Amino acid sequence: MSDRTRTRLLNALKGSGPQTAADLAATLAVTPVAIRQHLDGLAGEGLVDFEDQKGSVGRPRRVWALTAAGHARFPDNHATLVAGLLGGLRQIYGEEGLDRLIALREQEAEAVYGAELDDAPDVATRLERLAALRSREGYMAEVEEDGTGGWLFIENHCSICAAATACQGFCRSELALFQKVLGPGTVIDRCEHLLSGDRRCVYRVTPVAA
Repeated sequence: MSDRTRTRLLNALKGSGPQTAADLAATLAVTPVAIRQHLDGLAGEGLVDFEDQKGSVGRPRRVWALTAAGHARFPDNHATLVAGLLGGLRQIYGEEGLDRLIALREQEAEAVYGAELDDAPDVATRLERLAALRSREGYMAEVEEDGTGGWLFIENHCSICAAATACQGFCRSELALFQKVLGPGTVIDRCEHLLSGDRRCVYRVTPVAA
């Protein structure tokens, strides 16, 4: 299996979630036969697995997804070090010290994001710019319309998962941060949460009537 195809396949499953071989073949512009061969190879390494989903008619659809080992190919940045540092900080300074660290990180991010978003003409543009910023930080972020006049802000990877696992104050802080930089014209709710067992974090962004 070529390393390039392997990487693209893993990225496609990470970014868009479970898919059939036909879906992956169309996305990657590779033949379905070749995709199935690659998936079999990745399955042999324990990186992907499949589920046969029955439909109303015809044969079941074989849907492929990353395993825990597959997700681990997208690791946290220095995960072990970060978790250890946070544990040490908690021991030395207590929860108050940890809260102060999270607040400082939030303030610094707000300044950086605000500088990029402040001149955006509307919420949709602000979301697209925020997604670009977060993607550069490793979150694989994207924006989708939700069909009701709002949007879904999606992060397919959490590049601070180890820190968030050690202290969920980081998750609360990021929700507050998004609300601040998107402004008072929106309401944001987290509807999927990686640390709650979902495969990604998703935020529903609803415009507020003037």
